[in-house]
Amino acid sequence: MSEPAPPQAPASPPGSTGTGPGRVLVAVYALFALAASARAGVQIATKFGNAPVAYVLSAFAGAVYILATVTLAVGSPAARRIAVISCSVEFAGVLAVGTWSLADPASFPDATVWSGYGSGYGFVPLVLPVFGLLWLRRWSRRPATRHAGAAAGDAGAAAGEASAVAAGAGAGSDPRRRRNRVRSARPARDAE
Repeated sequence: MSEPAPPQAPASPPGSTGTGPGRVLVAVYALFALAASARAGVQIATKFGNAPVAYVLSAFAGAVYILATVTLAVGSPAARRIAVISCSVEFAGVLAVGTWSLADPASFPDATVWSGYGSGYGFVPLVLPVFGLLWLRRWSRRPATRHAGAAAGDAGAAAGEASAVAAGAGAGSDPRRRRNRVRSARPARDAE
């Protein structure tokens, strides 16, 4: 007599915004977090008097990028809410600093990450928060697809029960053993 296979944990949909294409988004955010923070740190440490506003804004941009990187990578519901806030602040900052740097170039003797709408970085700072917010919006609609995934898991558990019944339904099998096999398969479905 073969031992029934232990119930397997159902495959659940990934719970993090840092999976799939989100990994690329997290990687780009991490790159900008490192670049903006390191640049601001060096500028503040070596020549703060030259352009204090620009260097403080670069440090702020670096902090926003770090926060966005971490919250997008974690992807929990609370982290996603914080990520929406950080991406929104980032987008507002790019627009405000970009406009300010073009309207009053004298205020920015040295460029920030967000100067000229991120022109020094190929306008990536301008489009990055848009992609971040779109990705987060996609994840805000995920609960409906999770229920569909749970239904698929229930169907898989039902199929497992059916195969357990079929395996025990051979000629000369004891009906009590079939019931025991079905009972042992049920807790896996109920645990979902």
